Amino acid sequence: MKGSGRIIGTLAACLLLLGCTARGPDPQEAGQAVRAALEQWRADFNAGRTAKVCDLFAPDLRYVYGGEPERGHAELCAGLQRALREPERRLAYDLAIQEIIVAGDFAVVRLEWTLHVSQAATGEPVATSTERGMDLFRRQADGHWRIVRFLAFDG
Repeated sequence: MKGSGRIIGTLAACLLLLGCTARGPDPQEAGQAVRAALEQWRADFNAGRTAKVCDLFAPDLRYVYGGEPERGHAELCAGLQRALREPERRLAYDLAIQEIIVAGDFAVVRLEWTLHVSQAATGEPVATSTERGMDLFRRQADGHWRIVRFLAFDG
């Protein structure tokens, strides 16, 4: 829990800073760019594009999923790519964005992902799970919005 406390503290500090940021991209355009980045990631994941599923995440990513220890970019990418290469099952996500708050070069997104698992050979459903979370995006030097911190939980 020490690591998750640090990430929660970081998100809280960023939220405070969001309200104090004087200048930055147009919030509406930035929100649309963040939404588009999330939708592109969903499309890439659902199509099994293993070379693309890490593009949404900044190199300095830190995240906490459920009660697991804090992890970074390398662990997340390896896990996503491994899951997509598993030959016996097919994975697909649905995305529901509840809110996007943009201030300056940061955006916070409350969202819900629903993962559908099916047998690759038959398409028969195996399992469905829902993950609720909060993502902190930062606009990168190249202009792309990438996730730098996230918290996600079953349920």
